[in-house]
Amino acid sequence: MRVFRYITLLLTFNAFGNDPLILSTQAQDDFFNQLTTLCGKAFSGKVTVDTANSKDFSDMKLVMHIRECNKSQVKIPFHVGDDSSRTWVITKTGSGLSLKHDHRHKDGSIDKLTMYGGHTLDAGWPNAQSFPADAPTQEMFTEQGIPQSNTNIWQIFLYPNTFSYRLIREGREFRVDFDLTNTIETPNAPWGHK
Repeated sequence: MRVFRYITLLLTFNAFGNDPLILSTQAQDDFFNQLTTLCGKAFSGKVTVDTANSKDFSDMKLVMHIRECNKSQVKIPFHVGDDSSRTWVITKTGSGLSLKHDHRHKDGSIDKLTMYGGHTLDAGWPNAQSFPADAPTQEMFTEQGIPQSNTNIWQIFLYPNTFSYRLIREGREFRVDFDLTNTIETPNAPWGHK
């Protein structure tokens, strides 16, 4: 596992040590650039598919806020009712795009299950990118006793009127769609962020 993290670090930083290598496909660049045009805006959403009928999301106000953007990273807090523990982090890694889930407790401390996610394996499309669970995520899920999540694939769809976040694996699908035609008031900072 240390070798994998070391290789990832080498891919992420160039010979000068600090500047991220921004190497990605045109489709990934187009996707990322479209996302940054929404920076600073918040949108309401609704669950459109949930095969597990999760009580955590039913009848809750769902808000995503494209809160922080720079040339290599976008942070998107996902508020579920009064729960502001989740932030999606999309990063240009030097070999594509990654999606990570930053989970915090109300006091700002880091949850034991955090920064899991995946990395693109192909070019994707300007309107859609897929992130199969990466090796550190699979290791974390196995250690936490949820190995069924090792085959997770997260997908983000970005169309003129809709942003969709989707999780799929065998026997499980979850999708929430956000209406991009109607901006709403931006929420407070997510837990653990200023």
